[in-house]
Amino acid sequence: MESLIVITNNPMSKREFEEKYKTEFIEGSTMEVYKKARNYIHDGHRLLTHPIMGSIKPNETPYRTVVITKKYFQGLDLQSIELIEEAMHTTEKFLKDFGIPNWGEKVLEDFQLIDYDLIYHALT
Repeated sequence: MESLIVITNNPMSKREFEEKYKTEFIEGSTMEVYKKARNYIHDGHRLLTHPIMGSIKPNETPYRTVVITKKYFQGLDLQSIELIEEAMHTTEKFLKDFGIPNWGEKVLEDFQLIDYDLIYHALT
């Protein structure tokens, strides 16, 4: 499974995955993670994890990790592009309607763990 790329803005995911997988750390928002993943998809990569995993609404957590193929494929994978575009649209809507709460440090650490754990279990 080393033939994948992890794209994340989650410091815990970066720390835990970077030794085993190619990891791109985004110093930015969930939308920046999605934009990076979308760029890869346009270049021929495919999504391996759903962009909105778990039951946490996109506006509730500032962390997101997405996994894509390391291998390039010929042509655009329509399912991958649809999923990432839908995630971007949903996230924009939730952010516009509700914003991101001003969470304390402990809650942010919990959200990092949840995001990491979802991806870890998807990869194992």
